[in-house]
Amino acid sequence: MSLRDYARKRRFGQTPEPEDTPGKRGRSRQPIFVVQLHHARARHYDFRLEADGALKSWAVPKGPSLRAGERRLAVEVEDHPLAYAQFEGDIPEGHYGAGHVDVFDHGTWRCQGDPLLQLGQGKLDFELDGERLQGGYTLVRTRPSGKQTQWLLIKRNDAHARDTDADGLLRERPIGAQARKRPAKKAAAAKQSATQSKPRDRKRNWQAKARAAEGAKRAAMPAEQSPQLATLRAHPPSGDGWLHEVKWDGYRMLGHVRAGAVRLLSRNGLEWRERVPQAVAALAALAGRGIFDGELVALDAQGRSDFGLLQAALERGDSERLRLVLFDLTYLDGYDLRQSPLRARRALLRELLDARPSPWLAYSEQVEGPGAQVLQAAIDAGLEGIVSKRADSPYSGARSADWIKVKHAADESFVVVGYTAPRNSRQGFGSLLLAAQEHGGLRYAGRVGSGFGDEVLRTLSQRLKALGREQAVLELPAHLPISPRSVHWVQPRLMVDVRTRGRGKEGLVRQASFVRLREDLAPPPEKTMSETKLSSPDRVVYPRDGIRKRDVADYYEAVARWLLPELIERPISLLRCPDGVGDSCFFQKHHADSLGEGVHAVALEESKGPADYVYVKDLRGVLALVQMNTLEFHPWGAKIDDVDRPDRLVFDLDPAEDVPWTELKRAAREVRDRLQDVGLDSWPRLSGGKGLHVVVPIRRGPDWTEAKAFCEAFAQAMATQSPLRYLATASKAKRAGRIFIDWLRNARGATSVASWSLRARAGAPVAVPLRWEDLARVAAPAAFDIASAQRRAARLRCDPWAGFAQSKQRLPSL
Repeated sequence: MSLRDYARKRRFGQTPEPEDTPGKRGRSRQPIFVVQLHHARARHYDFRLEADGALKSWAVPKGPSLRAGERRLAVEVEDHPLAYAQFEGDIPEGHYGAGHVDVFDHGTWRCQGDPLLQLGQGKLDFELDGERLQGGYTLVRTRPSGKQTQWLLIKRNDAHARDTDADGLLRERPIGAQARKRPAKKAAAAKQSATQSKPRDRKRNWQAKARAAEGAKRAAMPAEQSPQLATLRAHPPSGDGWLHEVKWDGYRMLGHVRAGAVRLLSRNGLEWRERVPQAVAALAALAGRGIFDGELVALDAQGRSDFGLLQAALERGDSERLRLVLFDLTYLDGYDLRQSPLRARRALLRELLDARPSPWLAYSEQVEGPGAQVLQAAIDAGLEGIVSKRADSPYSGARSADWIKVKHAADESFVVVGYTAPRNSRQGFGSLLLAAQEHGGLRYAGRVGSGFGDEVLRTLSQRLKALGREQAVLELPAHLPISPRSVHWVQPRLMVDVRTRGRGKEGLVRQASFVRLREDLAPPPEKTMSETKLSSPDRVVYPRDGIRKRDVADYYEAVARWLLPELIERPISLLRCPDGVGDSCFFQKHHADSLGEGVHAVALEESKGPADYVYVKDLRGVLALVQMNTLEFHPWGAKIDDVDRPDRLVFDLDPAEDVPWTELKRAAREVRDRLQDVGLDSWPRLSGGKGLHVVVPIRRGPDWTEAKAFCEAFAQAMATQSPLRYLATASKAKRAGRIFIDWLRNARGATSVASWSLRARAGAPVAVPLRWEDLARVAAPAAFDIASAQRRAARLRCDPWAGFAQSKQRLPSL
């Protein structure tokens, strides 16, 4: 590629990027390198090496790694001018590469021989001397992908190799914390870049403004923060000292910005950054460190938020219509602002947004004056209502009377506990049965049968059927005209907003109309221990550790939110230990009536004819199995509705005794990378034993024969490529110093342990799912026991396997 491509893609004068004038350097100076963190449509790192008067450039999605032998995809892009090495700032929307750019690292590099010749031959060995990156690396060309050539950026094994990567280095030392010694540049280019953006000056100014805010406190940035919630009232507050805002109809979001890395969390802690990348990039440009509170909305032609438009845009993956409306700022560049008065926080937020305008971010305007007049003006404008906030109030992070919401029509959130059959020509269901959360339980609150469009009826019906259960969730009042037998009960996992006209004399909703499904809210885990009476609850199950049967049941109930998606509607092999952990444990896969209510049978074909296999539908079934001394759960890689079409594959990395844990982690990452090479994403799991699992979701279609053949070929290819590290046969005699890539679990009837399952071993270890970035911090494959796993499950705000269940990736053809 050349600098002509660079110039062709840019409109100079409208973008702050330097123009395409090739740089010149003296012969005595070593060539420079730069790595830039680029928050474009997809966050990535740009890796650039000076050669032949320009910067040879690659986009590295996950950034360089410091782990010896770890390969990172590097996509070749156009050459950049040398002046680009010091560019930091914002590329405007509508321009190529729109988004924020920070310098992650810079320094000099060297290699033996002619770098251009080596790049032309497809392999370049070189060494970096930077502030973050040092030592040997290799670039290897693989294959073209469309018009772009793909390379692998590989860290060589030397004294600078360690168990981290670019994102890990960011956590250790965020951008802006280092004193950057930039390479020499032409004075004009340096002046131009300084005019374009001054991130350190900007940070120092915002830090001073944050420090000057009343009530600001010097503090580390909180890892988590609960959102402040408004109290619903029938009338707005009277008197002075209130700021009134539009009540936005969308999803509440908290944006955590830390050195260019952004977490965008919904009210119940789900990560949303992948769904709104433009807003995430705009947040990253606002501050070095900050916590922003706002609402994700979709605006109609009149500029009003429309929840229907929002859900339709999210379903289509159309982020162009989405906006993040910000109304509060609780932390900025080293200062906690939660004790600052609201007026001061909002003034600082507005100044930030004015300094860094973005079409993806908006400021929630405020109005002062009599609340009743403001509400009437909002109603006249066709808005849902207003939120009134005390101007001098701190940010409490809880529901408070300092924030009051008033709606034109009452919307309330309820848990869906069941539905009735449709009548006449209607499809799906007739009405939803609603429950309110009270005193840790559920109370019947009425029904809603109107407000459903055809698409909502279709999609919601599918979700309700998947959550079906046999037992009633709650007791219905005796005066109701419907029988409990006519109700299709569902697990209480969905919440809906309903517009009502108040309550009737029995306390049930009046004239209810469906408004929306609340994807951002989730009811607390269902309490079902009372449905299963444990016999001998104090019997010790893990003798060395003093863990009782009661403790096992409590554990499985506590982690049910994360465990159940692994088990429900799948044939399961059980490891039962009637006398506790020891030699008496045995596997069971066939159903027996003695397993109790809530444990179901599905007839599957075996070589000797059909046999009934075990499966469960809900937590009640899991606890019934615990009552029958089950400790481990090993589900199939397929569901009972189509047991011959798997929807997940498992590669069990089984190391020899002399293989260190660091080598096993490296092997898991290499399996992940090789899977990515064939178009498959994967997720890691600690086995709770001595190995690691790499789990791959696939779209149902291939049968078990095809799945097994793919897994065998994959394992054989890795063993052939690295015979001293891997083998694809189960031979114990040949395993010394190597890792067996166990592909045999991907056959009909084979199973692997479920995520969050206990293991029947001393210490009560647990098979725990992780994010790939968590793996570096884990000390062993059995790092979690029953207590620490339960604490981890309680702390989780979102699934570490986020995206796993929604993946639609296809199994590649052999």
